[in-house]
Amino acid sequence: MGQPEQHAEGAGPFTTRLTWQRAEGETVVWESRLARRRGVLSVRGPGEAAGRPSAAGPRALRRLRRLNAIASGAFVTGGALFAAGAAISQFGSGDPLLSASVYFAGGLFFNTGGYVSLLQVLNAPRHAPGGGALVTAGWRWWGYEPMRLDWLSTFVLFVGTLVFCVNLLDSFLRGLSVQQVNRLVWTPDMIGCVLFLVSGHLAFAEICHRSLPCLRSRSLGWWVVAVNQFGSLLFMVSALAAFTRPSTGSLLNTGIANWGTLTGAVCFSVGGVLQLFERP
Repeated sequence: MGQPEQHAEGAGPFTTRLTWQRAEGETVVWESRLARRRGVLSVRGPGEAAGRPSAAGPRALRRLRRLNAIASGAFVTGGALFAAGAAISQFGSGDPLLSASVYFAGGLFFNTGGYVSLLQVLNAPRHAPGGGALVTAGWRWWGYEPMRLDWLSTFVLFVGTLVFCVNLLDSFLRGLSVQQVNRLVWTPDMIGCVLFLVSGHLAFAEICHRSLPCLRSRSLGWWVVAVNQFGSLLFMVSALAAFTRPSTGSLLNTGIANWGTLTGAVCFSVGGVLQLFERP
């Protein structure tokens, strides 16, 4: 008996959706985000108008729920702490050490959320060849899978959180020249923002199965990505406004820098709340 007919979709070299036509007439659809977040395939029998979900085993679903809860909680808490740090800078006593400490605590939660997001990809159930059921492998703490779009998106996100950590650690340094501030604090901030935006673009490509973003207002996963991407954009606006002028030693716009961080952080907290419901 030959292999079932298979149709692949995705962005560039990445496959984000596979459709099989089984010999018995059933159509099986695997979608990258749906499988790794909810642990399901879609199966449609001959003559059926809509597909029915086919879930992975109980062990895999428990794993997905646990990882999702940890990642969601980390992003909610990290976003709340970043918003608090920005509020202290804008409305508080002006003590830079206090706001830097709150930012750093938030950054640790973002690190956790980024790494657990990567673990979600590495330990999600995988589709079996030929349109079979989802298969759950043993637990992995690390893996290198650059030809998987979900892995690439979450890996870039995790690296972005680590780069932000450099920026947050350097913000504790005192007595720096303007050039040193821009090199040690502002530059890592910009790099982290770029990585967050790249990660979000890749996440859109995973959901849309193409390189360009799409509108899928009925998809909870789309809303999670869209809200987080808007937060990343606000972080970028904040970073641009936080550049220190060499001639005066002052920021381009302190208000925009603080408000951009505050509103962007709120977006990440909202995205974390939405992510809590994107589970099996």
